[in-house]
This record gives sequence, C-alpha cells and structure tokens, in this order.
Amino acid sequence: MILSHPMSDADEKAITNILKDCRTIAVVGLSSNPARPSFRVASYMQAQGYRVLPVNPNETTVLGEPSFPSLAAVPGAIDLVNIFRKSEEVLPIVDEAIARGAKAIWMQEGVVNEAAAQRAEQAGLLVVMDRCWLKEHAIRSHRG
Repeated sequence: MILSHPMSDADEKAITNILKDCRTIAVVGLSSNPARPSFRVASYMQAQGYRVLPVNPNETTVLGEPSFPSLAAVPGAIDLVNIFRKSEEVLPIVDEAIARGAKAIWMQEGVVNEAAAQRAEQAGLLVVMDRCWLKEHAIRSHRG
C-alpha cells in the first residue's frame, strides 16, 4: 500500500499499524546536527520508546547510537526504514530495505519517489511517502 496525500481510511490504518508495530527504525540520512529535521524527528522517536538506528556514512554516533554507513551494515532486524534523503536517492535505499527484510518504508515530507514506492509495495512492504513521522505520531497520540 502506497500512502500519500490525501489519505483514505486504509491509509490511516496502515500508518497506525506502522507506528504501533515498527519499533526498530533505521533512519537513513540522520544527522547529529540538532537543527536538522532528521535529528528532531529521530530524537522524538527515541523519546517515544522506539529504537533508532542512524544510517549515515558521515556520522559516527547520533543520539547515543552508533551510526552505520548503510542499511546492509546495520546488525539485527529492521522494522521500518525512515528516509531523509533527496527523492532521486531513494531507490537504492529501498532496494537495501527490501534485501534486509524491513516491514515498511517511510519517506519524510518532501521525499517522493513513485518508482521506489512501487518497488517496495511489490515486495510486500508498507510505504508512506511525503509525510512526517513525528507529525503523524503526534496526531495519533493526542487522539487518545
């Protein structure tokens, strides 16, 4: 299922399921700079009890976790791959996520790659595109 604007009831349910079931999140493009959106979103994820695994070859440690140069280098299972990269850089990340057996792909606001989304969906992954993980979590947390 590919989720984008506008959302149907099925989209809402898929996002809710991702937020509930995907507890180990690899954040591709996570920066150690507190001013960057990736840092703010990942910090929020961590504060909500999710395990955040930084994936950025230019970082060594982010939010107290070791940073990995690629998804392939991340040890253990990955539930969700959250992508903070340019839209044109998403396809190889999705291929790595499929190879790693991730359950879902989340492209942050402003990240849109239809071909990558279709490839992930065909491989059986849930896909959210052009949405902010933090905003979607906060909306659902305040609903009850």
